[in-house]
Amino acid sequence: MAPIDPHSYTDSTHPLTTHISLSLYFDFPSSTIHATALFTLSAPHSGPISFDTRSLTIHKILDPQTLTLIPFTLSPTIDPIKGCHLTITLNNQSSFLIFYSTSPSSSALQWLTPPQTFGKTQPFVYTQCQSIHARSVFPCQDTPAARICYSARLNIPNQLSGVMSARHCDRRAPVVSDVVLNHVGDVGFDFKSLWFAEGRVVEEFVMEQAIPPYLFAFAVGELGFRDVGPRTRVYSENVSDVLNAAAREFAGTEEMIQQGEKLFGDYEWERFDLLVLPPSFPYGGMENPRMVFLTPTVIKGDSSGAQVVAHELAHSWTGNLITNSNNNHFWLNEGFTTYAERRIVEVVQGEDKAVLNIGIGWRGLHDDIERFKDNMEFTKLKTNQENADPDDMYSQVPYEKGFQFLWRIERQIGRPAFDEFIKKYIATFKFKSIDTDTFLDFLKANVPGIEKDVDLKLWTEGTGIPSDAYEPVSDIYTKIVSLAHEFKLGRMPREDEVADWQGQEWELYLENLPKSVEASQILALDARYRLSESKDYEMKVAFLQLAISSGCRDYFSEVEKTLKEVGRMKYLRPLYAALVQGTEKEEEKIFAKRVFAEARECYHPIAQGVVEAIFAKHM
Repeated sequence: MAPIDPHSYTDSTHPLTTHISLSLYFDFPSSTIHATALFTLSAPHSGPISFDTRSLTIHKILDPQTLTLIPFTLSPTIDPIKGCHLTITLNNQSSFLIFYSTSPSSSALQWLTPPQTFGKTQPFVYTQCQSIHARSVFPCQDTPAARICYSARLNIPNQLSGVMSARHCDRRAPVVSDVVLNHVGDVGFDFKSLWFAEGRVVEEFVMEQAIPPYLFAFAVGELGFRDVGPRTRVYSENVSDVLNAAAREFAGTEEMIQQGEKLFGDYEWERFDLLVLPPSFPYGGMENPRMVFLTPTVIKGDSSGAQVVAHELAHSWTGNLITNSNNNHFWLNEGFTTYAERRIVEVVQGEDKAVLNIGIGWRGLHDDIERFKDNMEFTKLKTNQENADPDDMYSQVPYEKGFQFLWRIERQIGRPAFDEFIKKYIATFKFKSIDTDTFLDFLKANVPGIEKDVDLKLWTEGTGIPSDAYEPVSDIYTKIVSLAHEFKLGRMPREDEVADWQGQEWELYLENLPKSVEASQILALDARYRLSESKDYEMKVAFLQLAISSGCRDYFSEVEKTLKEVGRMKYLRPLYAALVQGTEKEEEKIFAKRVFAEARECYHPIAQGVVEAIFAKHM
């Protein structure tokens, strides 16, 4: 076996999948999907071929031409990271049909009961497949090296609707041609009866552009939408307050798309729709092509949440068009996208906003370098993730160190030359998955002599932060950092000094305060500016983290409320970590365990695993 990805059973000697046709029956009472998946390979194959699965039941596999059984085996042991190894034995075949069911424990799926949603009346389900969770929705070669096209039919209750990272084709009644129905009687359920049950409807989608499996996405619920531009609809649960607030927050999306096109070339995905998910969504945003998923915490009321949208939009070029070949090279997605996001923000919202963004990232990079001080491998851009779970090592390093690397190259050759380089890079590698060496070879070929001026090996393979990384400089940035340094001397910022601050300015200020200050100072700061009551979670969580670190227990109730009302890992990770780190925190640890036990079912499975890993390390 010659694996191409440390997180996949995919064999480099086997043909890759080019297309999957899915028929998915959603059984909300059992939190299960019963499904068929018709696979097409790039070439006929004889002998065993490897696929990734996790928490799937494989009922049977058929030759779609003859409807004869194809032999398969599932590994008897479950790898804690990769899941189960599915081996299918083919006989000069390039297609096969798998009948399977998901499990309620699928790591990609969160099934929400009505009380866990905004609307409180209908259930909801959504996917989060990055980095290696698509295998818990359908069997696949779950590596970004294997780009696929797909079609999908979602059989759902007719009072619900579905969206996907694909073009919507139709909403109609179920028909026989949707699935192979005549040979499924022995798969453990009556698929035909399920498919044609009363009160069901089929939503049909197609994705004709090849994407890596982690960009496969759907959501099903009681959805509504608002049009905010010629290429953009904002979707959410059909709750007018949420929809209207989201439409206002993201009203400037079309301008960002146009600026992105000027910087990076044509937008290749036709539409750029946005779905605001329930509060349990574990990320700020997920760049699924055609249908970006967003946490409701980015709706701040001042359009600053559009910066998250700018990041997901930038992925339309760097990440979705050009993808890292595996997670060892994750910075190629996130470092490039962070750079591209800040270029868009600079044009649309101004240079000061972009600099504040860079400054917050600079602080976050230093924090994560400290977090990985016992495993500096994870502070590299080009990493070795063998036997490492990408969810456990998720950090700001690929984002911010990757950004700093590209910013360093820009400073060396000048922005006009770097802009031309990026456009050529995107045009050359679009719809491909590449590694760091491929990028560096392209860089050296197109910027002759760059390796003499910038230490490319140190930047990509060295640990920590290179000495030629660059802290941002601007009047507003310098003022905020200076005020933060004065706080430890006992001087609180005056109201006139912060009169025009929004969440981003406060976040930068709080991130630059000493990690441990007197509890009395925390209480005084909050008494004046009410930071613990902010509706901007970036600001609120930064303050609560500081309060915990300073031993100020007055805010336990606010910490508990926050941990129970949102599931975004950007907030869960620092708050739970602050509670349990250290040897003299028995009361905090007991508190953290109780809150997690009560909130756990409201977190996505990925977020559950992250919190459990924090507890395992520090309890």
